[in-house]
Formats: sequence, structure tokens, C-alpha cells
Amino acid sequence: MNRNHKVPFIAVSLAGLFAGMLPGTFAAERPNVVVIMSDDQGGGDYGFVGNDVIRTPELDAMHQRSGFLNRFYVSPVCAPTRASLMTGRYNYRTRCIDTFIGRAMMDADEVTMAEFLRGAGYRTGIYGKWHLGDNYPLRAMDQGFQDSLVHRGGGIGQPSDPIGAEGKYTDPTLFKNGVETPMKGYCTDIYFDAAMDFISKSAKDGQNFFTYIATNAPHGPFHDVPQKLYEEYLKTDFSPILMHKPRPDRMKQERDTLARIAAMITNIDENVGRLFRKLEALGIRENTIVVYLNDNGPNTMRFVGDMRGMKSHVDDGGIRSPLLFHWPARVPARKTADALCAHIDVLPTILDACGVEVPAGHKIDGRSFLPLLTSDDANWPTRQVVLQTHRGDTPQQFHNFSLHEHPWKLVHPSGFGKESFNGEPALQLYDLSADPRQQNDVAAEHPEVLRRLRAGYENWFADVSSSRPDNYAPPRIVIGTPHERQSVLTRQDWRHSAGKNWASDSNGFWLLEAREPGSYEVEVIFDTDHPAGKATITVGSTSMPLDIPADQRRGHSMMLTLPAGKLKLAVDVVFNGKTQGPHQVILTRK
Repeated sequence: MNRNHKVPFIAVSLAGLFAGMLPGTFAAERPNVVVIMSDDQGGGDYGFVGNDVIRTPELDAMHQRSGFLNRFYVSPVCAPTRASLMTGRYNYRTRCIDTFIGRAMMDADEVTMAEFLRGAGYRTGIYGKWHLGDNYPLRAMDQGFQDSLVHRGGGIGQPSDPIGAEGKYTDPTLFKNGVETPMKGYCTDIYFDAAMDFISKSAKDGQNFFTYIATNAPHGPFHDVPQKLYEEYLKTDFSPILMHKPRPDRMKQERDTLARIAAMITNIDENVGRLFRKLEALGIRENTIVVYLNDNGPNTMRFVGDMRGMKSHVDDGGIRSPLLFHWPARVPARKTADALCAHIDVLPTILDACGVEVPAGHKIDGRSFLPLLTSDDANWPTRQVVLQTHRGDTPQQFHNFSLHEHPWKLVHPSGFGKESFNGEPALQLYDLSADPRQQNDVAAEHPEVLRRLRAGYENWFADVSSSRPDNYAPPRIVIGTPHERQSVLTRQDWRHSAGKNWASDSNGFWLLEAREPGSYEVEVIFDTDHPAGKATITVGSTSMPLDIPADQRRGHSMMLTLPAGKLKLAVDVVFNGKTQGPHQVILTRK
């Protein structure tokens, strides 16, 4: 795989489009772009959709000034949404099919929004959650972002956390352009501070910018939240937004969890207000596009408007998000569109607004919704949008999917946590115009619609599954290059082989690629104290033993010479006769 092929693909295609235009001309004629996406917020966690409990005054005000997509869909979980947002393509085309154990990595050959815009002269920056690969060539900094301040994995508090900084939303250790960097403050505030600094520098230099702010809030863990807001929300009655009735002995915990989630959401809202004030102070608010959306349904069973469902569900409550599109220069305030749109449409819309053409032959699944927000007579042909995600290594046809063709919804809610289902799928059909809560399955009453939509889904699944040879093979981490001489391998990206996913006694291996032979130091790391044991490090047909002294979490290292090519690295550790994997492994090219 040669990453360098992407440079001419973008640069050559866009050079002619913008030939002769200077940075000042860009700034005068093209909009800046800010995309904000929260994590696990849910489509009902906004005042402007009828939530009177969780306070979002800044987003409510943004809604009053913005275009609004009222029927906008995302994937049921986070990494698939992020792959589609960044590429304008269904995530099944990108090799990103799950959220962990090596299946949240997006193929390095995908062309991202950042790469398109950077190729057209924009400065590009990301702040917060990437979740599409933690190592070269999969990192945000390898995928078009010139400035990046991100956490690893799917969130702070996961096995990809830096050693010694686990689970810290306050004073986290983040990665600044690939360098482990301790920070001060609350994570969401840090992301917005860094984004506004990037915006200020770009505006001062007269450069257009694309800024992607992807918070890891209000995703769990919930132990570390903005304290003042949390204390205020502890006094709140959350019963109006509870979609289930907890047992009496669970009510106090439920209220505490919701207070923490609400505090994180209102903190995001406050930062959105700070961002708009910064744009105003810089004199660029009028011609800066600011997009706001959430990545999937809410992380508890709470208010989702007139829908049902939550995160991981393919019912509408699990896959709907409001989308706010603030661009005073072009989009009238309160311009609302009810057309069926989705995450795959954001990239083509942004490129449309910025005057960037997609090169011929590059497949985009989405379509620009800009005409819906700038015209009263936009042509929007009937379309089908499919959302599907479940656990496992290879997607199964009909497993946990929904197909939408307004007003119809064909759905098989077989469950995100399962790798497969058995038997014939029990497909359900709903008329969302009459039944948004999906209470009345009308499949028996409309067999012809069921057959047509089923055929549409089958065609879609066959198409996305054949996007490239070996379409669902997981991407590999490339080691030993100048781009990343030290590769930190974590349980986020290993291929799970035994035990329960991330449990301490689980095990796995990493799929690697070395461009050339090399000598590496291999360090094996543990996150808890342990008895004395022995590790066996295996690469291909070569296995090497390594003694592990008791209660020593770091410092277990040895030298290995690795050949060029595709490699499988496994570390099997035996403690008291039981085999497990390490917490992390660090490979350092010497």
C-alpha cells in the first residue's frame, strides 16, 4: 500500500479547479467550515426539539439562525458514522464496520473531507475524537488533518488511553500531532480552545479553514464531568425525559447518571456559544459554515421526541440526529427541510458549498443537500438510505439494518451486540408519516412495498460489499516508517482471539505491515499488578520467550528483527497457568 498515491489524486484533480487563485481570493469567495459532532448525545437532547430538562440555550439560538434538516440519519454507533461523515460513503465501503477490536479502523485509501479541502487550499484541523485508527497510516494526521489534538480509540477511559492517564476527562493526556501531550482543563473545553486558536491563526493569515470538533462527551465513563453543572442537575426532575421506569432501588443511580450526561451536554452547548462569539470577534461569522449533529442515538433510554430507540438500535431513536447548518451568507434563518438526508450527504454538501469537485471515477454515496437550504424549489428525487451495523468481523445480510424511503421504513432490529442471527429475517415495515414511534407493523398490509424495499436492500448490500477486493478484511498498522517509528499497539485495534473483548484475561493479536526489514524493541505493558509469569512473543513462525517479574507493569522488553511484509504479532502471557494478553505493546524501530 503506497500512501503517496493519494497526493496526486487530490492535488492534480483540484489544481486546475483553483489555478491562479491566491489565499486572499479563497478567503474572500469561499466559506470557512466548522463541523461539530457530539458523542452519544441523542436526537432528543436539545431544547429546540422539545426537551425542557437538558439546557441547550446556545444550540437553541443556533437553531433559530440556521438551516435545519428535520429528517437526518446517522449510523447506530459512532465509528461507522464517522467513516461516512468523513468520506461521503457508506462505512461498509471503508472497512470500518464496528467500534473496536480492529474493526473501527478505516482503510487508508479512503479520501476524507480533510483531504479534499486541504487539496483545495484549506487549512485543516481536528480536535477531539477521531476513532478511525490510532496508528500510521490511519491517524487523522495521516488522513488530511494538518493540525490534530485527539484522544486514541473510541473514547477516553478505554484500553487505548496513555499509560498513567487512564480515564481522565479533566487534565487528560492527548495526542498533539502524534505526540503524547499532557493537557490542563476539561476535555471538551480543551478541544474548543484548541479549535478556536487554530481558527484565529488561520483568519489572521487570511486562510480558509476546515475545523472538525468531535467531542467525546457525553459518552461514558461518567465519573468526571463539569462539577458546577453536575451539582445543578442533581436537583433536577428527570422524569419527563425518562423513556422507562427504573426500579426504585435504581432511581437514585439513574438520576445521577442523567445529571452527569446533562452536565456534559450543557458544557458542549456553552462551548458552542464561545465558538460563535469568537467567529463574531474575528469578523468571519457571516461566511463560516457551522454544522452541528450527533453521531448516534442517546446512551440511555431517554427522550427522543416522537420516536423509539437509543444508541445501537436501528429504530429511529437510535439513528436520527437533528442537523443544524449555520451559514448566514447563503442559508436563511429557520430554513427547514424535511427531505430524507444522512451522514453520507455532509461531505458532498460541504464540497458543494466550497466549490470543490469530486474527481471523476471517485464514488460518493451521498448527495449535496445545500439546494434544500438555499432554494424553495430544490429537486430532491426519491431515494433509499440504509443504516446497518452490528458486532463481528464480517457484516451479515439483513442483520440489524434499516432501509428508509420516505415514508417507508424497512427494518430488522436483530441487535447490535450480536455477530449474527439465525433463520429467515423477520422484516418489519412502518409508515413513518403515520407511525413515527413504529408501533404498527404494516408488512402484511403492503406486501408489494415489502418486496420492493427488500430488493432495494439486497442490491445495496451486494454493492457495498463488493467495493474492493476482500472488502471486509481489516486494515493493517504499518510499522517502522519515518511517520511513526514508535507504534503503540492497544486492545482497541487488536484482533480479539480469546476471553471477553477487553477483559484483563482476554487475548488477541495485531495485524501489521513492515515496508522493509528492521530491528525493533518490543515492550510489553500491563495495567494491573500481577504474579511472576512468562510471555511468548510470536511473529510469523518465530517465537521468543520473555520473563515477566511480579508486579512490574512496564519495562518488559526485548529486541526482535522483523522481516518486510504482512505480519501477525501475538503476545501470550502465562500467569498461574492461565494465558492472557498484555494491556499494550510498544514497537520502536531502532
